[in-house]
Amino acid sequence: MPLLKECKTIPELFNFLTTEYGPKSNGFVMKYKVDGKYTGITYEEFREETETFSLGLASLGFKKDEKIAIISENRPEWIYSDMAILALGGLDVPLYPSLTAHSIEFILNNSDSKGIIVSNKFQLNKILKIRDKCKSLEFIIVFNEIDDMEDDSSIFTFKQIQEKGKAYRIEHPTLFADSIPLADEDDLCTIIYTSGTTGEPKGVMLTHKNILSNSKAALEVLPITDEDVWLSYLPLSHIFERMTAYYAGFASGGTMCFAESIEKIATNLVEVRPTLMTTVPRLFERMYARIIKRVESQPKKKQKIFYWAVNVNKQYYDLKKQEKSSLILNAKHKLAEKLVCEKLRALTGGRLRFFVSGGAALPRDLAEFFEAIGILIIEGYGLTESSPVIAANKPDDYQFGCVGKIMPNLEVKIAYDGEILVKGPSIMKGYYKNKKETDKVLKDGWLYTGDIGVFDARGFLVITDRKKHLFKTSGGKYIAPTPIENLFSTSKYIDQFVVIGDRRMFLSALIVPDYEAIKEYADTNNIKYQDEKELIANDEIYKLIEKDMTKFQKQLANYERVRKFVLLDKPFTIESGEITPSLKVKRKVLEQRYEKLIDSMYAAHKV
Repeated sequence: MPLLKECKTIPELFNFLTTEYGPKSNGFVMKYKVDGKYTGITYEEFREETETFSLGLASLGFKKDEKIAIISENRPEWIYSDMAILALGGLDVPLYPSLTAHSIEFILNNSDSKGIIVSNKFQLNKILKIRDKCKSLEFIIVFNEIDDMEDDSSIFTFKQIQEKGKAYRIEHPTLFADSIPLADEDDLCTIIYTSGTTGEPKGVMLTHKNILSNSKAALEVLPITDEDVWLSYLPLSHIFERMTAYYAGFASGGTMCFAESIEKIATNLVEVRPTLMTTVPRLFERMYARIIKRVESQPKKKQKIFYWAVNVNKQYYDLKKQEKSSLILNAKHKLAEKLVCEKLRALTGGRLRFFVSGGAALPRDLAEFFEAIGILIIEGYGLTESSPVIAANKPDDYQFGCVGKIMPNLEVKIAYDGEILVKGPSIMKGYYKNKKETDKVLKDGWLYTGDIGVFDARGFLVITDRKKHLFKTSGGKYIAPTPIENLFSTSKYIDQFVVIGDRRMFLSALIVPDYEAIKEYADTNNIKYQDEKELIANDEIYKLIEKDMTKFQKQLANYERVRKFVLLDKPFTIESGEITPSLKVKRKVLEQRYEKLIDSMYAAHKV
């Protein structure tokens, strides 16, 4: 981590990158798509774009310790805005682009945000609906140029603010440079609102020290260099992407390339040819489903070759981990690589060293499959409250089914009830204006994570479930639903899977099918349907998923098996309030919304 050196704040890191490192590197700090082609941004351009925007904010009266919210998809202007706000000693409040106007209103008021930066007209319209209810909001800035933007003295485009900044610089030529050293490592850097699965969101207060200590630890654990190229698609509003691909990535001297959208990731992977990428397990589930779908459309002979190659490579990597080898297996491995695996890796650009996975549990079967085709997934674990990484596997020291070993600057212990407790420099200051919730999770310097876990014999941390998610059946059995849900989510016919069973006689499930997969099955088997609702009501589709689930049930204890399920005709969404922006299920919401369906599965068993 040579570029971090003694940087104690993020503005100091920015200053070092753009004045000392950048001019010598002749490299690009970022790349983004312009007119169908990826275009690079130099460190000099990075500084100029940031400085003029920062001075433009200063011209509006923005100053130290004040807050500006950002709601935008990932793009260079997000980075400029973040650095510009922090350089003046301010704080930013990042918001998910998927948030509703109602949620934005709560966060803007709770955070006392003076301004908000939005990406486009769609996001602007959300703010205009609630502006009169946001007591501290003074200005709105829009990244995109909007032709029919209303004439309003409190609404500006990004370029207009930069023009103000250029004019302001003439009168205050050293203000930007003079402001950078004023921030202290213990100053608040950002307030990130965790969506939560119940109640109102809580604002996690993170300092410069919190985030940079975690960045430094990440660079000790992961072999990231100035030759690395990242493809960024996870929201920068989430601390996982922000700390790893952004702050740690920049601190390594690497280049961040922005994906156009989640729908274009497959195309962008081939264009960018990244060496590293942060993601969540959902991406691997989709990649796996597409690979298997493509394989199963091939002649039987090619299918056999594919599964033979995967099986050979599983054996090869298992033997390699034991530091053993076999001449025959080595020869088979080379053939498997040539016939199958090299072609699959080409779909990621062919240069990928490893994926970093977080945000949710990575199913072990998925990790083993991707390893077998030569794509390594390094799983980690953390919380927004810990900036975020608590534990992580390493490329040369990993174990599937575990989230790795504890970060070098943290202490972790397991409480008497199995809860994971963490202490160290990356732990948040608390929840903004919420002492009651802060006192629940911060006790004597320890963060009570709410996660249940154990250490294995090699010191790897294993997460079993969320403390509040543990079920207790009416038979007295404690059940962790997440591993069961992860297991069934690997089915090609299942898109979303939620286990029901707390204080019930047995487990049941709400299932959102993979509509594309079941439609393809229906078309192949001449099953008539008008829409998704009619399709999922068909007995043959129910039996198809029931049969598929039977394969997975064999891995479960008898009391962990799902006895009944219902198929739903629409997915759980953020907009409907059924899942959080980080894709966590809101169980209480689902249980209330689908109460009648759930009760119908247990009706015959009521006493």
